[in-house]
Amino acid sequence: MSRTRTALLASLILLGGATATGTAAAAAAPDAGIAAVPCTVDYKVQNQWDTGFTAAVTVTNNGAPKSSWAVKWSYAGDQKVTSGWNAKITQSGTAVTAANETYNGSLATGGSVSFGFNASYSGTNALPTTFTLDGVTCNVDDGGSTDPDPDPSGKVDNPYAGAKVYVNPEWSAKAAAETGGSRISDQPTGVWLDRIAAINGVSGGMGLRAHLDAALAQKGSGEEVVQLVVYDLPGRDCAALASNGELGATEIDKYKTQFIDPIAAILADSKYASLRIVTTIEIDSLPNLVTNTGSRATATPACDTMLANGNYVKGVGYALAKLGAIPNVYNYIDAGHHGWLGWDDNFAPSATLFKQAATSEGATVDDVHGFITNTANYSALKENNFTINDTVNGTSVRQSKWVDWNRYVDELSYAQAFRNQLVSVGFNSGIGMLIDTSRNGWGGTARPTGPGATTSVDTYVDGGRYDRRIHIGNWCNQSGAGLGERPQAAPAAGIDAYVWMKPPGESDGSSSAIANDEGKGFDRMCDPTYTGNARNGNNLSGALPNAPLSGHWFSAQFQQLMTNAYPPL
Repeated sequence: MSRTRTALLASLILLGGATATGTAAAAAAPDAGIAAVPCTVDYKVQNQWDTGFTAAVTVTNNGAPKSSWAVKWSYAGDQKVTSGWNAKITQSGTAVTAANETYNGSLATGGSVSFGFNASYSGTNALPTTFTLDGVTCNVDDGGSTDPDPDPSGKVDNPYAGAKVYVNPEWSAKAAAETGGSRISDQPTGVWLDRIAAINGVSGGMGLRAHLDAALAQKGSGEEVVQLVVYDLPGRDCAALASNGELGATEIDKYKTQFIDPIAAILADSKYASLRIVTTIEIDSLPNLVTNTGSRATATPACDTMLANGNYVKGVGYALAKLGAIPNVYNYIDAGHHGWLGWDDNFAPSATLFKQAATSEGATVDDVHGFITNTANYSALKENNFTINDTVNGTSVRQSKWVDWNRYVDELSYAQAFRNQLVSVGFNSGIGMLIDTSRNGWGGTARPTGPGATTSVDTYVDGGRYDRRIHIGNWCNQSGAGLGERPQAAPAAGIDAYVWMKPPGESDGSSSAIANDEGKGFDRMCDPTYTGNARNGNNLSGALPNAPLSGHWFSAQFQQLMTNAYPPL
């Protein structure tokens, strides 16, 4: 999936970037017409700023089939590759080599493969002038050929690359009204469609068309991403009462005809065809079927019901099929977080279940552009003070109470590994991951500056971990949390973007029961006095007091998130 030249040039006019297409020169052969072009290398600068840039490379092989490949080029300036994805990229001086990963080494005759990278530079970011594929030279042809585009829908590989992202004016106004809130009120956040009424707007608020119209106004002549959370499954959130929904466990037809169909009809309006619409599909649903059913101690009758009736799988499949058919819609399925699905008995079964959902109700894996982790959660992006391979006095970090035999200690490592697992079960090799960093910064005075004491594996992990929750299973309005990495495109290998899908300042749930007409219950995990359950190891909930209903503005939490932001504001 690569961008067409037309779309590329539209974004580069705005960004001041560049593109080059390298094509091996076709030499005339006596009595044989024109020799075949052995390879094409398309190199695009998708996004560029004063000190760095993001590039995408597509190589097409017109020679014999390959079981491995390597693309090489050299820079004329001081460009330095800092990270890459879908290829093993090394650099020596000005010379760069991009070799295949284990999962994309095969390159058929006429086949293409894409990879990308971030790089730094100073001065002028001149385009490479020569490329080789396994030693065959592909000279730059500035006349340019059209881009190979294996995705007939015309979808780009990474919708966030080279694009602005929609700033929700309703959230922005609330943030700006807070003391100090203007520092982040221009950040893009997700728009939550969490009930049927939200499609047309609730209590005079903006509906879906109003948001899309506002996005068009913000777009100007460049590219614009709009982030939507599609979140109203029957029997929604079977393991957490705070985010229960309006539809009963059996109301799958109502979900299809009154929720998904109207959303699809609006998104398919040609008026919005120039927007890149990113959808986060039904957070928390499918992971619940893996971890909170059957004989597990964490099982709930509601989750057992949803597993038995299949309506989570059917609903997700239907949403993927209907929305994925729209050329400018990019579906990302919610994939929990490392502290939920990172254990061996959750990791692979989750990927298999996601594949089942993605091939149900008319959906195919081509309707899935990627996955999103840590949505509305608090798991740290990167733990720098310990790794899963560390030992203390002969005891593995995996045996600490905090890690508890998990194979992952942070979201970045989990998201990258889970992406590989998803590809292994049949999802497209070009899928990308999103990580919600809206509340996982864990800065402030409590942020450790180094590893913990090596007295025991627990003192080592607990003293060094950034994530200061009492237990990794705690999820509601967490005390001590801070804003995380600001939204950005292509920050790491396999990651399409860091996003703020959960708008900072919107509550996870009320601290005590509050009567409402939104279908939202009271979950004791949002009560700071609650001493826990099996899903959080029977620990205190760690929730802030005096919280309103989920989705409602929570000023005290917003102020805490700014105070504890990391990177700091």
